[in-house]
Amino acid sequence: MTPKKRILPIFVPHLGCPYQCVFCDQHTITGADYTATKENVSHMLENAFANSLKTELEVAFYGGSFTAIPLEVQRELLEAVRPYRETGNVSGIRCSTRPDAISQEVLSLLKEYGVTTIELGCQSMDPDVLDLSGRGHNPEDVVSAAKQIHNAGIDLIVQMMTGLPGSTEEKEIDTVRKLIALEPDGVRIYPTVIVRGTKLYDMWMAGEYKEHTVEQAVQTGSRLIPMFRDAGIPVIRFGLNPTEDLSSGEAVGGAYHPALGELVYSRIMLQNARRALKDIPRDQNVILKVGKGLTSKMAGQRRENINILQKEFSPASIKIVEDKSISNDSISVEFIAK
Repeated sequence: MTPKKRILPIFVPHLGCPYQCVFCDQHTITGADYTATKENVSHMLENAFANSLKTELEVAFYGGSFTAIPLEVQRELLEAVRPYRETGNVSGIRCSTRPDAISQEVLSLLKEYGVTTIELGCQSMDPDVLDLSGRGHNPEDVVSAAKQIHNAGIDLIVQMMTGLPGSTEEKEIDTVRKLIALEPDGVRIYPTVIVRGTKLYDMWMAGEYKEHTVEQAVQTGSRLIPMFRDAGIPVIRFGLNPTEDLSSGEAVGGAYHPALGELVYSRIMLQNARRALKDIPRDQNVILKVGKGLTSKMAGQRRENINILQKEFSPASIKIVEDKSISNDSISVEFIAK
């Protein structure tokens, strides 16, 4: 029997980060209240396997810039994983980091310990947006890092953000095009959230930054995600993982919603349905065929999508049915005259 695989996230909040990005408070965003050490990494792994020995894990060092941590500390943390990697219980290791913290020395260390994936916090490919966000790196650093990671034979996941200071939807579309050119194995998209206590919060309170609303994030995401998909690059996540701190008031503005991904994929389904219904005669009984598990996304929250389609296309009725032969968010339409 093939063992079940899951990711064990180990957060290293702010470790290795040489800059303080205007939007960032990793302790609040990740919900982590500890600093990773060799001892607690070992403890977490022991606990993970204590009651499910047949579970295959991928260990993920998230929350900071792992490769900007001193090499001896990186080695200590990876050393804690080594025994499980050698037995095969840990199938892979991934880490998140900055584009300007990639070097041949670092990559050699990661390869030595079996790191399989690097998640690169690119955020934007516009130099002005990067500067206004306090990132401390430039687009050329992103290109260089991606090339080195590919050459090392390590999988590359890129991360981008929407709604950053100085950004526009046009700049974000340009960022997507440039990230696609890097041929990543996947992408995460994080619309900007205003977290209490960050510099971005101060900018917002002073009127120097206008928040990136949930609606703006959904609208932008519905344009960006299909671009990645059309290029064969999976979008692994859209929006921050909900945490107790963020949900209890630390997220004071911006695009924070516990179901943001659901909202954006529902919007994509709505757009696809509009195209599919464009030439359908009015006053028909319409059947929208969607892929497995996509009925709720097509209907939208509180049937919002269906209500919009009713107003725009005036069908006699709309019914949604699943069709296993339909892939992704494609839609097939049938109609029956009254």
